[in-house]
Amino acid sequence: MALSGKMLDQMLRKFMKAEVSQNARVQIELPNGEFYDLSGIQLLENRLIGDNETHRLVIKCEKPKWSMGKIIGKL
Repeated sequence: MALSGKMLDQMLRKFMKAEVSQNARVQIELPNGEFYDLSGIQLLENRLIGDNETHRLVIKCEKPKWSMGKIIGKL
């Protein structure tokens, strides 16, 4: 199931209540286990005609410029 913009908003609002989340580095984990830094988000319009497929949010990422080190826990 794909994540919708509405679901993304709900998740981010929950995370942003904590100060540690507000100051955290934002990364994307790829299926192969690599982590990339978030570099931008765009709202794009599709050529497809339909109720559910008119627009998409595209998250851009780039290879990290420095390593974060080993993950020690999940909060």
